[in-house]
Amino acid sequence: MQHYFRLPLSLAGAAALALASNPIQPVAAQDDGSADDLGVMEIKLKDVVHFNWGFQGALQGAGTPNQAGIGAFLPIAVGENSVWFIDALANANFADRDGESSIVNTDVAGTTISTSTRLGYRWLNGDRSWMYGINAGYDNRPMNTDDVDTSANVFEKRDVFFSQVAAGLEAVSDTWNFNAYALVPIGNVEKRLNSHFKGGALDAYGLDVGYSITTDLNASVGYYYQSGDLGEADGSGVKGRLAYNISNGLTLGANLSYDEAFDTRFTADIKYRFGSNGYGAPSKKQPAVMPAIQALSATPANRDVRVHDGCVKCWAACCDF
Repeated sequence: MQHYFRLPLSLAGAAALALASNPIQPVAAQDDGSADDLGVMEIKLKDVVHFNWGFQGALQGAGTPNQAGIGAFLPIAVGENSVWFIDALANANFADRDGESSIVNTDVAGTTISTSTRLGYRWLNGDRSWMYGINAGYDNRPMNTDDVDTSANVFEKRDVFFSQVAAGLEAVSDTWNFNAYALVPIGNVEKRLNSHFKGGALDAYGLDVGYSITTDLNASVGYYYQSGDLGEADGSGVKGRLAYNISNGLTLGANLSYDEAFDTRFTADIKYRFGSNGYGAPSKKQPAVMPAIQALSATPANRDVRVHDGCVKCWAACCDF
């Protein structure tokens, strides 16, 4: 098991070193003047970091379900240059598309309710050109099961429950954003789904690097390593994302991932947040604001409990794909 932890520790170390050295200067600060010229230093965080809530939804992806739900960001202590916060989500998980299992073989049935909670601390650097953050929390996922996408005649279909603890590091500037994360299942992480298949919640460790193409369009690429008690999902993967801020907190995202366990998966998502001021959810009719300050009240990423299934009785009827 020790080799499972070497990679995430290396990722976390590399991310920490990159954040500490901070070699990249924000584009806006270079082109438009200093933080004092932009008036950033005079902004009081208590005036711009507020409670906000809204809705989110996503199509099924690599080990994740079709889902839609509600979420909220609650600042619990706002200082001169920092904020403590709680962010919570609750999602209704729906059935997979017919004949397209999100966990490889077994179709996920609807409907269950999953939750995700993060406690975090974020702070700005001296000239407020970078926001740094750390967060940790707990996620759960009840899962109902249905038929399978193989020729097997399965029976004893079961409803199961998975949970995980999670941690993340983040850094955001005008141009770049970094997110290192670890998702670690807890409890009984391997469950019998039916007569032929078992499902396992996946450990996942990754690093995403994003670049702001414009003030409204962000592109990111990521690397992750995943492992599971079933052994069939162990290995590395890559992913990419485009996210577009339409206006007033409405964001659309498109995601593409590849690894040997799930092959190529495409998913799309949408998020809308009410109750934010111009810094939490900027309107295109207002001047662009510093992304580092916007990020103080952003929803942390990577919240799903990812599941992969594998064959228990590998006779021809089970494994004939």
